[in-house]
Amino acid sequence: MSDIPGDLKFAKSHEWVRVEQDGTVTVGISDHAQSSLGDLVYVELPEVGSSVQAGNGTAVVESVKAASDIYAPLSGEVIAVNTALSDKPETINEDAYGEGWIFKLKLDDKSELDSLLTPDEYAEVAEDDSH
Repeated sequence: MSDIPGDLKFAKSHEWVRVEQDGTVTVGISDHAQSSLGDLVYVELPEVGSSVQAGNGTAVVESVKAASDIYAPLSGEVIAVNTALSDKPETINEDAYGEGWIFKLKLDDKSELDSLLTPDEYAEVAEDDSH
């Protein structure tokens, strides 16, 4: 299991969330998820300005093995997308917790953050998932 940054929160569906200084959040998929998917060849990004609901499919990543929905871990408005992924989807494979971020949200309700997993809790989910 790769190192999981301690400043992140996680959804059970393998998305990570980093709360930024301005209160917005950056969303990506975990290193475990990108590793399970294999080499990514395509990323379908959400539209900037669209509203997303926690638990709903928001983006899609496609690997040589399968296409997989990326779910919104929280509800809010999409304020930015990582357009660099259109040309280089493999950035997610190379740097899942950094340059491989997928979209940013302005949250509807910050208390939703409390429903997400800590890095330690997520590590247990990821470990159970790989058995």
